[in-house]
Amino acid sequence: MSVTCERITSHFSPDDLENLIEATTAGILDGGGFGWVQPPGNQALARYFEGLLLVPERSLYVVRDEGVICGAGQVVRPPASYEAHAATANITGFFVAPYARGRGLGRALVKAMLQGARSLGCKVVNCDVRETHATAIGLFRSLGFEHWGTHPYYARIGGQTVRGLFLSKLLAGEHEAARWQSNIALPDSGSAPAPAPAASQDAGLTLYPAIDLKDGACVRLRRGEMEDATHYSDDPAAQARMFEEAGCRHLHVVDLNGAFAGRSTNIPAIEAIVAATNLPVQLGGGIRDMAAIDRWLEAGVSRVILGSVAVKDPDLVRQAARAYPGRIVAGIDARMGRVATEGWAEVSELEATDLALRMEDAGVAAVIFTEITRDGMLAGLDLDQTADLARRLSIPVIASGGVGELSHLQALRNIARDVPGITGVIVGRALYDGRISLEDALNVLGSC
Repeated sequence: MSVTCERITSHFSPDDLENLIEATTAGILDGGGFGWVQPPGNQALARYFEGLLLVPERSLYVVRDEGVICGAGQVVRPPASYEAHAATANITGFFVAPYARGRGLGRALVKAMLQGARSLGCKVVNCDVRETHATAIGLFRSLGFEHWGTHPYYARIGGQTVRGLFLSKLLAGEHEAARWQSNIALPDSGSAPAPAPAASQDAGLTLYPAIDLKDGACVRLRRGEMEDATHYSDDPAAQARMFEEAGCRHLHVVDLNGAFAGRSTNIPAIEAIVAATNLPVQLGGGIRDMAAIDRWLEAGVSRVILGSVAVKDPDLVRQAARAYPGRIVAGIDARMGRVATEGWAEVSELEATDLALRMEDAGVAAVIFTEITRDGMLAGLDLDQTADLARRLSIPVIASGGVGELSHLQALRNIARDVPGITGVIVGRALYDGRISLEDALNVLGSC
């Protein structure tokens, strides 16, 4: 018997995905998991696991027996904006298929996840388990987890109420653990020692080079006006390859014609971009229904950006976010703080911050915020609005609109150190015009 564990960081092979779905289905039927009492079906499970790979806060681990996936688990970190919980992680979605139990796979999987949490700098790992899962509870207890609380109404299964146990493990070494335990804050004590300040976590920002498509070509607009477009390239796929070769790790693609038409228009150009590189592509513009969302995610797009429909059909956003966890992003475009729709042609009375909070509640993975009056003008990002939005949300915020020189990226990076909810920036015209080199941008942002 050969038992191995690994963290999954790229797309599954067809065999691995099939084995993982089979194991998960068996685990759910044996006692539930992932919040499901009954298996939701192969297609839903495939979307679920593929979506997990696009959520930075979740690390998916699998355990194999003779190369075949037989179980999985997730190490979940709090969002970057939750500074007080930066040293904690949660184990969730942990299971081993019933046909593979009794071979040490569960122990190997938990140890691998603990090691992964340590490598992230986590000091405490938490988990919660149904009281009826006695084997899993015994496994966690044997690995040093402490039972600290019980939820009397943890789950309702088969007409019965099931209790849940809360378990924690301190990963810190003996000396550091003593410091943690010695300065636990007591309620209303007024004399508990203050914890040492957490070390600054500066993970850098992600650069999203923009490919805006009009009539099959790469263009950039000024202030969102289709009549004020600058033409840059007739070969969007070649442009995508250039960004990949320069060291970028993501692409931001917008179908400008589609945004005005309300349906995807530059289909051949988008398909060529997806085929030309291995980079994750986030796509927006004219995606207004589930059929279009399904079509593009199945075609290889990594994340879909929903803009106008977020205002006009929030139920669709909620449905899409449930169907594709981690793969739905809200694009919030504003003129002076008020949301614009229909390719920026219409301005509503809705405030950008109100829409962002609604989208967070709907379950989107991130928000892209653009102040239209600055887009394509090279005068700098609206840092105040972007930072205010990031402070209000617990999901990532990607800045957009107005980057014209390297100092604008440096200013965003400086603010992001104090507002960790800002995780990336979209840059377009300044790259095409040569005002900023990709190498310099990636160096300033500290991440690609």
